Amino acid sequence: MCGASRLSRTTSRRAVLGSAAAGLAATSGCMQRLRTLAGNKESPAVSLSIKTRPADEDPGAMHIARQLETWFDTAGVDTTVQPVTATELYRQTLLNHEFDAFVARYPYRQITADSLYSLVHSSFAAERGWQNPFGFADLEVDELLTAQRRQSDDRRAETLASLQKQLANACPFLVIGTPDSIRAANTTRFSGWTGAFGKSPLRLLTLDRADPEATTLRLVTTDSRVTRNLNPLMAPFRRRGRITSLVYDSLARQYQGGLIPWAGVDWEWDTSRPDGPVLRVTLRDDLQWHDGEALTAADVAFTYRMVADTSLGTFEQAVPPTRYRGRATVVTAATAIDERTVELTCTDCSRAVAERALTAPLLAEHVWRERASEADIGGVGIGAATTEALVTDAIPPVGSGPLQFDTASDRESLRLTLFEDHFRTTIDPADSVAASALDPPFDAVEVGFVGSDSTAVELVESGDADATAVGVGSDLVRTIGRADDLTLLLDQGDSFYFLGFNVRSAPLSNSRFRNLLSHLVDRQYLVDTVFDGYATPAVSPLAGTGQVPETLQWGPGGTVTPFLGSDGELDTEQVRSAFREAGYRYDTGTLLQS
Repeated sequence: MCGASRLSRTTSRRAVLGSAAAGLAATSGCMQRLRTLAGNKESPAVSLSIKTRPADEDPGAMHIARQLETWFDTAGVDTTVQPVTATELYRQTLLNHEFDAFVARYPYRQITADSLYSLVHSSFAAERGWQNPFGFADLEVDELLTAQRRQSDDRRAETLASLQKQLANACPFLVIGTPDSIRAANTTRFSGWTGAFGKSPLRLLTLDRADPEATTLRLVTTDSRVTRNLNPLMAPFRRRGRITSLVYDSLARQYQGGLIPWAGVDWEWDTSRPDGPVLRVTLRDDLQWHDGEALTAADVAFTYRMVADTSLGTFEQAVPPTRYRGRATVVTAATAIDERTVELTCTDCSRAVAERALTAPLLAEHVWRERASEADIGGVGIGAATTEALVTDAIPPVGSGPLQFDTASDRESLRLTLFEDHFRTTIDPADSVAASALDPPFDAVEVGFVGSDSTAVELVESGDADATAVGVGSDLVRTIGRADDLTLLLDQGDSFYFLGFNVRSAPLSNSRFRNLLSHLVDRQYLVDTVFDGYATPAVSPLAGTGQVPETLQWGPGGTVTPFLGSDGELDTEQVRSAFREAGYRYDTGTLLQS
């Protein structure tokens, strides 16, 4: 099946409606003030509800939320913390936008400059998922986001510096810091664990076998969702899974800081086309899906249609997935030229930004096409249609990656086996330095679920598991370090905790109010008390990428939002003075709406 699929969709009407809604929100405070004056009423107290996962699901998030509650209460803001399960937090915040604020960990590995585009650009404010869940709209931010997509080198660095400063001041969300990744590994059966859980999931395939009889890699996790959901298009409050990434291949993969050919053996640019630059990708020979069907260029073209709109154009409005939205906006059309060649027509952006679209997971058309139908589920906001593609657990998954599905038991375990027909077994070493080293020392991977970090570490120490699949709490560092049979894996964190604001209604629609709240947060104190120092405070979401300007680097005097106090204690007089200067009033310590 060869043919072009138009992926672009007009957003002008949505943008106008979004701007109108933002304008109403901005003026609602003025109208309330007039009504208050006319009726001679006392201004209502400023209140704030912070939603987050309960302590048994994410102790770090809950600890942060409780400390924020203390600081905000001290400043006169009537603050409450509302624990909700991960599923409910996803529904209320990312789908229905029913929140004041929420504390969470950004679910994907280290954010890139271009992934900020879908996170805060106003054109995504009406969408669901991680596409601008804050409802943030700022013309200057939009212009900077668009400009950085087209630029490179020093010019792009200047634009990104301006963008990060603007976001720090406007504060649609407040970055807290990036925790270190703490894991335990047992070297009795497998060795070479250093870096095995790094930024690329391929590193897990490069372990060494220490025990000749060890044929199954046994991992243990405290996140049960991997045992019941392998849908690559949705990952609400779960960090991007290495296991899922090894089930689904992509045209290219990130490896050791660069982009390497993967299912796509090569690609080239054609800038002479009238519709825009075209990325022409050649697939490897004899690619197969796990069910034995051939993987062709038609599947690749279908993938980019599905990533742009999971309804495949059958709904009145597009229904994009909760992931890969930014990458989808780069590709405006996908055309299968023949079975091994696909052309991707791209928007006006730099090649580096466009080539990031090559990392989207490939989807089998014969499996996913039927999932474009409307899903009948409860709990989603009125008028918010969704598709089966966004609610299916995709078990069993049909991917084309080096690992394939074997069995799964909800809240118990997941078992994957090596896909023997994967091209990793026949790849030319000269073709890819990364792929040439991929000779996995195991035949299968088993992931078992346990209820606590301490239990996970105990299983690894006893030899009943080889490593913890996800990070454990900092309180277990000494336990791991002192155990004779354990190796402590301590890696620099690659995703951050943050406080997100719903800027659609007052008082959070006021950027100055949000900025004042950011001055009530002592990031260093949170790092020391919540993570025992095993984290790095941050102001910008791009912390750790080498793209943060000096004024936003963490350190003495290096932040645009200094804490109004010291050592975790607020200076009450300084705080109240700052709010009064912004037009707010106090009544016996309670902050009143301006």
